[in-house]
Amino acid sequence: MRALFFDGKSVKYKSFHPDPLPGPDEALIEIKAAGVCQTDLEIAKGYMNFKGILGHEFVGVVRRVSGKAGHELHGKRVAGEINCVCRECDMCARGLSAHCRNRDVIGIQNRDGCFADLLTLPVHNLHAIPDNVSDEQAVFVEPLAAAIQVLRQVQIDNRTKVAVLGDGRLGQLVAQVVKTLCPGVLLIGRHPAKLAIAERVGIQTKLDADVHPRRDQDVVIDCTGRAEGLERAIALVRPRGTLVMKTTVAAGKPLNLSPVVVDEITLLGSRCGPFRDAIAMLATRQVDVSGLVSRRMKLADAEGVFAGNLPAEVVKIVLTFEK
Repeated sequence: MRALFFDGKSVKYKSFHPDPLPGPDEALIEIKAAGVCQTDLEIAKGYMNFKGILGHEFVGVVRRVSGKAGHELHGKRVAGEINCVCRECDMCARGLSAHCRNRDVIGIQNRDGCFADLLTLPVHNLHAIPDNVSDEQAVFVEPLAAAIQVLRQVQIDNRTKVAVLGDGRLGQLVAQVVKTLCPGVLLIGRHPAKLAIAERVGIQTKLDADVHPRRDQDVVIDCTGRAEGLERAIALVRPRGTLVMKTTVAAGKPLNLSPVVVDEITLLGSRCGPFRDAIAMLATRQVDVSGLVSRRMKLADAEGVFAGNLPAEVVKIVLTFEK
């Protein structure tokens, strides 16, 4: 099969890579489309010390099922949860399997990802994609689920003052999700063209340079993908407000966290979320991802994406797998 492989130093396209074999109760999935995430770019800079096939946002077709369960998915389009868990440790027993003590994470930790023709995943990770959700829309299931997770962690209503930092793919999705409960959510970014995408779906926006921190936001959600994003978020959130971190970066400068203590700010990390809810929001058009794809690119042409020369206006790159 073909694959994009990270050897710890650089990302290389391989035209001949060994096909994976599904283990017990796993499915073999033929990838139809995959999305490039900021986390993938950070991994190529050394984040998580990962080596292997990158990628964790995908839609594919189940070609084989190994085991007794999941045969109804054969031939169906699916998206897949990224955490491969033991289902036996204390975290799994508490219903917190995304934090399984023994987890592997596709394309991130100890398990090959989806930037390849074929992928194996446990059957219980898979979710069928309805016919009215296209392949390109389905690529957004994983990041949209991560955006929805914020609403599971923070109480937000139409009176809450919410600011989302970062006008990239995740910031756009978080803003749309928050808008379902808080129409006045504000998306703050650095790129007029990206902010214009949000404005077209009814999101209020501001250029970061035009925002003067008044420490008046009840909730600030950092989706900048930059190490300095947290510092900016601290400057915006009110005392006893809530700061949600969605950013993962390889490294950053030392950060003064004393305002978190002095202002008694609640600091939350936020990661994976509910796939079923994400698929439902796409199927019912509660979230519009039509304007978020900046480029469509064949897998064989994707090495340059990880060379650090992406234009600032790029929101989302979707990889395609036609031969």
